[in-house]
Amino acid sequence: MQKVINAHCHIYPEKIASKAVKGIRDFYDLDMSLNGKINNLIEDGNKVGVVHYLIHSVATTPKQVRSINEFISSVVKENPDLFTGFGTLHPDSDDVKGDFEHLLGLGLKGVKLHPDFQQFALNEEKSFKMGEIINEGNVPVLIHCGDYRYNYSNPEQLKPFLEKFPDMLVIGAHFAGWSVWAEATEKLAGTPNLYVDLSSSLYELSSQDAKKFIYEYGVDRVLWGTDYPMWESESEMELFHKIGLTPEEENMILYENSAKILGLK
Repeated sequence: MQKVINAHCHIYPEKIASKAVKGIRDFYDLDMSLNGKINNLIEDGNKVGVVHYLIHSVATTPKQVRSINEFISSVVKENPDLFTGFGTLHPDSDDVKGDFEHLLGLGLKGVKLHPDFQQFALNEEKSFKMGEIINEGNVPVLIHCGDYRYNYSNPEQLKPFLEKFPDMLVIGAHFAGWSVWAEATEKLAGTPNLYVDLSSSLYELSSQDAKKFIYEYGVDRVLWGTDYPMWESESEMELFHKIGLTPEEENMILYENSAKILGLK
């Protein structure tokens, strides 16, 4: 079976998983069969040969930042061969730099931001200040991108952020523009520091459009992920195979590109 890295997984502690998943379901008006818990993530991934997961969660308030990062770190430490953890930050924290140093001290390897959940625009000053701290730490950043309902992370907000930090490796989730996929590709493809994942996209895109976007961003800059717990691995993998890529191209997206970014052997 093909080795796979799932490069986009939200996870939650047992006691709040149901509430967190309901929040996602309500935000996107989406039916979801998965429950946001670690064992469920692994069970789902085993069906398609996932050998490693990039896990993270999002702080919707500054006071949640350190406890979330401690949770993600604890999961990674229990099984470091299976998980890489990205931490969360919030631009309204009184001590973003301290939060970032705490994140690194926990062994987390990057940062996950969700401007639409966290309600800040990527091109506003507090975002740039947070970006400066992350940039100095020289770690990758995974950013939820795009939402036609808001103006926090769409291409016009993401592009200035990418230009402000040209040395920062940014992974733009959902082809760098959920629900505005074509616009994002047109405006952002070819940006030197931008990678994308294809999570929460294939359910809506035709195979032809998905292939077009992959080639425009570059096969070596696309990662496979399910946006767990939003989508099941089997159905996402079925849609991925329908795109019609070569075996070599599929391997790059399913494993090699993520392994390189995450520093996996």
